[in-house]
Amino acid sequence: MQNDRNQPVGDRPNWKPETLAVAAGRPDRVPDAPLNQPIVPASTYVGGSTTDLVGYGRYGNPGWTALEDTVAALEGGSRALAFASGMAAVAAVLAAVPADATIVIPEHCYLGVAGLADEYRQRHGLTVRTVDIADTAAVLQAADGADLVWIETPANPTMDVADLPAIAAALAEGCLLLVDNTFATPLLQQPLTQGADMVLHSATKFLSGHSDALCGILVFAADTDADLVARAESARKLHGATPGVLECYLVLRGIRTLPVRVRQAEASAKVLVGLLEDHPLVTRVRYPGFGSMLAIDLPDAATADALIDNLRLWVHATSLGGVESTLERRRRWPSELASVPQGLVRMSVGIEHVDDLAADLLGGLDRVRA
Repeated sequence: MQNDRNQPVGDRPNWKPETLAVAAGRPDRVPDAPLNQPIVPASTYVGGSTTDLVGYGRYGNPGWTALEDTVAALEGGSRALAFASGMAAVAAVLAAVPADATIVIPEHCYLGVAGLADEYRQRHGLTVRTVDIADTAAVLQAADGADLVWIETPANPTMDVADLPAIAAALAEGCLLLVDNTFATPLLQQPLTQGADMVLHSATKFLSGHSDALCGILVFAADTDADLVARAESARKLHGATPGVLECYLVLRGIRTLPVRVRQAEASAKVLVGLLEDHPLVTRVRYPGFGSMLAIDLPDAATADALIDNLRLWVHATSLGGVESTLERRRRWPSELASVPQGLVRMSVGIEHVDDLAADLLGGLDRVRA
C-alpha cells in the first residue's frame, strides 16, 4: 500500500480502521521484502531523465510516503503531508491561504495556533476571528465571508466539542474547513467524512504514542483544491519544515498499536471521570464523552499545583497522547489564553492499570484537601 499515494479513496480495501492501522503503509509483498518500511537516511538521490523523481531529501523520502499513505487511509483522505512538527503543519496552512484572508479559530485552542495566527495578523494582514466552537450559530456567524474555519474538537485544553456535520453543511462555498483531530484520532472521529477539507494532527501525540518523536501531518479530502495542496507542499519545501526519517519511522510504528492504546486509555478515562465527578475538591470535570483527554477545574492555581506535587504515578508534563498518563496546569504557561481558568488541569490518560491511576489521583486530591 505504500505506492497508493494517488489511488482514489474508493479504490482502497474496505478495511476497518483497526486493520488499516496495522496493514497500511507496508512495503510491497515480494519475497525477502522487509515487513516494515525501512529507514532511508538519504539527503541526496541519484538523478535521472524523468520528472517524477524525489530529487532531494527535502522533497521526499520513502518513510514519509509510508506514513502519509497510512494516515490518509485512516482519515479517509486522498493525500497527506508529513511535517517536522504539528506547528510546522499549522504554519504551512497559514502560508497556503491568501495573506489578506479571513480565518475563524476557536477562542480556546492550542496556544501555538493562537500565537501564530496573531503573528500572521500583525505581520501579513490576516484577519482573525475567534469564536466558541461549541456554539454552532456563533461559528456560522463568524464564518460569514471567511476563507477558512479552523476547528479543534475536542478543543485544547477546555474540551469543547463542535458539531462538525452542521458546521460543514452550512459553510458557504469557498470557505475551507480544517479540523484538528489530534485529541480524537481517526479511530474516534473522521472529519473528512463529515465535510471537512483538511485534517491536522500533531503526530507527536497519539499517533506516535510514545513521547519520542516530533511530527505533524496534514490530510486532504479528495475534493480539496489541488492548488491548496500544492501550496502547502511548497511551504514544506521552501520553509524546510521536513520531517526526520527516524521520526516518521517512530510515528508509523506507533500507529500500529493506536487502536489498542486508544481503546484502553478511553476505557480508563471514563472510569476516572466518574470518580472525579464525585470528589468534593473538583468543581468541574470537562470530558467530551469519548477519548482519553479530559480536564478538571480546581478552585485555584495553588490547589492545582499542590495536586500535581502530590502525585507519584501521573507525570507532570506538557505533552499528551503517550502510553504514560500526564497532566499539567495549563495556565502555568505565560502565553496560555487568559480565558483558561487558573485551576484547570489538563489530563491525558495512558494505558496503565486504571486502579493505580485512580488511587494516585484520588489520593493526591485527598491529601491536598486534608
